[in-house]
Amino acid sequence: MSLSMSPAEREEFLAGVHVGVLGVAQVSGPGGTVNVSTGRGTRKAWAIEAAGRFSLCVQDERPPYRYVTVEGPLVAEDATDAERLELARRYLGAEGGDAYIAANPGGTQVMFRMTPEHWLSRDYGRG
Repeated sequence: MSLSMSPAEREEFLAGVHVGVLGVAQVSGPGGTVNVSTGRGTRKAWAIEAAGRFSLCVQDERPPYRYVTVEGPLVAEDATDAERLELARRYLGAEGGDAYIAANPGGTQVMFRMTPEHWLSRDYGRG
Protein backbone atom coordinates (compact mmCIF):
# COMPACT_ATOMS: atom_id res chain seq x y z
CA MET A 1 0.00 0.00 0.00
CA SER A 2 1.32 3.42 -0.96
CA LEU A 3 1.95 5.96 1.79
CA SER A 4 1.48 8.85 -0.67
CA MET A 5 -1.65 10.96 -0.37
CA SER A 6 -3.99 11.36 -3.30
CA PRO A 7 -4.37 14.92 -4.64
CA ALA A 8 -7.74 15.18 -2.83
CA GLU A 9 -6.23 13.94 0.46
CA ARG A 10 -3.33 16.35 0.05
CA GLU A 11 -5.70 19.29 -0.51
CA GLU A 12 -7.80 18.30 2.53
CA PHE A 13 -4.67 18.11 4.71
CA LEU A 14 -3.39 21.47 3.44
CA ALA A 15 -6.78 23.12 4.06
CA GLY A 16 -6.13 22.76 7.80
CA VAL A 17 -4.08 25.19 9.86
CA HIS A 18 -0.55 23.78 10.24
CA VAL A 19 2.95 25.07 10.84
CA GLY A 20 4.78 25.20 7.52
CA VAL A 21 8.52 24.76 7.09
CA LEU A 22 9.92 27.02 4.39
CA GLY A 23 13.15 26.22 2.58
CA VAL A 24 14.97 27.97 -0.22
CA ALA A 25 15.62 25.41 -2.93
CA GLN A 26 18.48 25.62 -5.39
CA VAL A 27 17.32 22.62 -7.47
CA SER A 28 14.50 22.18 -9.69
CA GLY A 29 2.54 18.24 -8.92
CA PRO A 30 -0.02 20.15 -10.08
CA GLY A 31 -2.33 22.46 -8.20
CA GLY A 32 -2.88 26.16 -7.78
CA THR A 33 -0.22 28.57 -6.60
CA VAL A 34 1.23 28.27 -3.12
CA ASN A 35 1.30 31.69 -1.46
CA VAL A 36 3.67 32.66 1.34
CA SER A 37 3.81 36.12 2.90
CA THR A 38 6.65 37.72 4.81
CA GLY A 39 8.01 41.16 5.56
CA ARG A 40 9.73 42.89 2.66
CA GLY A 41 13.41 43.46 3.39
CA THR A 42 13.73 40.52 5.80
CA ARG A 43 16.45 37.87 5.49
CA LYS A 44 13.77 35.38 4.49
CA ALA A 45 12.47 37.60 1.70
CA TRP A 46 15.98 38.32 0.47
CA ALA A 47 16.92 34.61 0.37
CA ILE A 48 13.73 33.59 -1.41
CA GLU A 49 14.00 36.36 -4.00
CA ALA A 50 17.69 35.58 -4.60
CA ALA A 51 16.92 31.89 -5.21
CA GLY A 52 13.85 32.55 -7.36
CA ARG A 53 12.09 29.49 -5.91
CA PHE A 54 11.30 27.87 -2.59
CA SER A 55 10.09 24.68 -0.99
CA LEU A 56 7.48 24.33 1.71
CA CYS A 57 6.84 21.41 4.05
CA VAL A 58 3.56 21.21 5.97
CA GLN A 59 3.54 18.54 8.64
CA ASP A 60 1.45 16.98 11.37
CA GLU A 61 3.80 16.34 14.26
CA ARG A 62 1.36 14.02 16.04
CA PRO A 63 1.58 10.29 15.30
CA PRO A 64 0.81 8.90 12.87
CA TYR A 65 2.92 11.47 11.05
CA ARG A 66 1.84 13.09 7.78
CA TYR A 67 3.48 15.68 5.60
CA VAL A 68 3.25 17.38 2.23
CA THR A 69 6.19 19.12 0.56
CA VAL A 70 6.06 21.27 -2.55
CA GLU A 71 8.75 23.08 -4.53
CA GLY A 72 8.80 25.45 -7.47
CA PRO A 73 9.58 28.86 -8.96
CA LEU A 74 7.92 32.02 -7.72
CA VAL A 75 6.66 35.48 -8.53
CA ALA A 76 7.00 38.17 -5.82
CA GLU A 77 4.31 40.84 -5.41
CA ASP A 78 3.29 43.26 -2.69
CA ALA A 79 0.66 41.66 -0.45
CA THR A 80 -2.69 43.42 -0.70
CA ASP A 81 -4.57 44.60 2.39
CA ALA A 82 -7.23 41.96 1.63
CA GLU A 83 -4.57 39.20 1.55
CA ARG A 84 -3.05 40.41 4.80
CA LEU A 85 -6.47 40.39 6.48
CA GLU A 86 -7.33 36.95 5.09
CA LEU A 87 -4.08 35.44 6.40
CA ALA A 88 -4.39 37.15 9.79
CA ARG A 89 -7.94 35.82 10.23
CA ARG A 90 -6.95 32.32 9.09
CA TYR A 91 -4.27 31.97 11.75
CA LEU A 92 -5.61 34.23 14.52
CA GLY A 93 -9.39 33.93 14.06
CA ALA A 94 -11.70 36.79 13.04
CA GLU A 95 -11.27 38.86 16.19
CA GLY A 96 -7.53 38.25 16.56
CA GLY A 97 -6.91 38.83 12.85
CA ASP A 98 -8.79 42.12 12.86
CA ALA A 99 -6.86 43.22 15.96
CA TYR A 100 -3.53 42.29 14.37
CA ILE A 101 -4.26 44.26 11.19
CA ALA A 102 -5.49 47.25 13.23
CA ALA A 103 -2.24 47.20 15.25
CA ASN A 104 -0.11 46.78 12.09
CA PRO A 105 -1.72 48.96 9.40
CA GLY A 106 -0.23 49.28 5.93
CA GLY A 107 2.37 46.60 6.44
CA THR A 108 5.17 46.09 3.96
CA GLN A 109 4.49 42.44 3.24
CA VAL A 110 5.61 40.64 0.10
CA MET A 111 3.56 37.71 -1.25
CA PHE A 112 5.55 34.93 -2.89
CA ARG A 113 3.36 33.01 -5.34
CA MET A 114 4.91 29.66 -6.15
CA THR A 115 3.88 27.55 -9.12
CA PRO A 116 4.28 23.95 -7.84
CA GLU A 117 6.61 21.75 -9.86
CA HIS A 118 7.29 18.90 -7.42
CA TRP A 119 5.04 17.39 -4.74
CA LEU A 120 5.90 14.76 -2.14
CA SER A 121 3.51 13.53 0.54
CA ARG A 122 3.45 10.80 3.15
CA ASP A 123 0.78 9.52 5.54
CA TYR A 124 2.26 7.04 7.98
CA GLY A 125 -1.20 6.21 9.31
CA ARG A 126 -1.78 3.99 6.27
CA GLY A 127 -1.21 0.29 6.20
